[in-house]
Amino acid sequence: METVSHTAEAKLRAALDSFQIEVPSWGFSNTGTRFGKFIQAAAATSIDEKFADAGQVNKLTGASPTVALHVLWDVPNGVGDVDRIRGLEAQYGVKSGSINPNLFQAQEYKFGSMSNPNPATRKLALDHLLESIAIAKALGSRDISIWDADGSNYPGSQSIARRIEWLEEILVTAHAATTEDQRLLIEYKPFEPAFYHTDIADWGMALHLAQKAGPRAKVLVDTGHHALGTNIEQIVAWLLHLDALGGFHFNDRKYADDDLTIGSIDPYQVFRIFHEILSAPTSRTAGVAYMIDQSHNLKGKMEAMVQSVVTAQELFARAALVDREKLAQLQDECKLVEAEECFREAFWTDVRPAVRAWRLDRGLPGDPLKELRDSGYVAKCEQQRGAKNAGNVSSYA
Repeated sequence: METVSHTAEAKLRAALDSFQIEVPSWGFSNTGTRFGKFIQAAAATSIDEKFADAGQVNKLTGASPTVALHVLWDVPNGVGDVDRIRGLEAQYGVKSGSINPNLFQAQEYKFGSMSNPNPATRKLALDHLLESIAIAKALGSRDISIWDADGSNYPGSQSIARRIEWLEEILVTAHAATTEDQRLLIEYKPFEPAFYHTDIADWGMALHLAQKAGPRAKVLVDTGHHALGTNIEQIVAWLLHLDALGGFHFNDRKYADDDLTIGSIDPYQVFRIFHEILSAPTSRTAGVAYMIDQSHNLKGKMEAMVQSVVTAQELFARAALVDREKLAQLQDECKLVEAEECFREAFWTDVRPAVRAWRLDRGLPGDPLKELRDSGYVAKCEQQRGAKNAGNVSSYA
């Protein structure tokens, strides 16, 4: 591997100073598959413990000052929980980040939430969205991240056309409730839990709904929410060109929405995505939110989260090292091999020593994973939370 030159190190450090990636509260708690929940003794069992874990990740990496909250799981009392959450922010040194509504878990949503044929159920979904916007406003959170699980499993069982209209109507109303400094981020997914058709199945549908909703709505890209072989960085380039990219949910996958840790399968893809972002005008990238959305069923919760943040930092640093002026010249001259090698040179650069030096200069541990192991934090969590988690065993998720 190439190593970082003195000239490139300044560029790398500037990139790391600017890079922040949000951690999800649910990444610290017990999760599972549709077949069962897998219990970890150290997993967080309350919003207090989630904030404690998120604060620890930020102390170790210096890159995760915010934690995404899920309304049903983290803010069950709505705005009534705001004072308590503010206290946790002050105690653990991390702020509330994106607010994530729950439009998929209630029994009323069996046939859809925002797209349900029943007007009363659609109103239930709208009311929940409006409550989520109010929670975000009370906490000073900018983004409300909307994942819509609606769809159908059988041809002819639902009207695809009417469901589009219902979605538009609700999102327009929700957008009207946002303040000037808030955003709606609209996520898409090709399938699961709906398998015949999903109401927001790709970036074009999400883009249309964002544009229909209003100027404070943008598209949220989840790296696991694509068909195999999809060129995600091309989607990123288009959304940046249209000034419509709001943020990311970063994870990795082998087949579908596997929710694996960042870069565990294809680190080159994450590098390519970061390159597109760093190549775009800052006027279109300044507001792009980087967020982790992973399910740590087998890896330790804290270990996996720290590993993902560190990997994201390293891949972002590599992407910052691309000589874009040279690359553009080679591209214009159609020197294919030379251009590819210019691009790959940055990817193959071993940035770890330079990233370690950056951390040490900022009073952070040079090796966050080792520091986590040596600190005894996970062992302490196992001791304090083990009994509570043992009592939480269930045959199904």
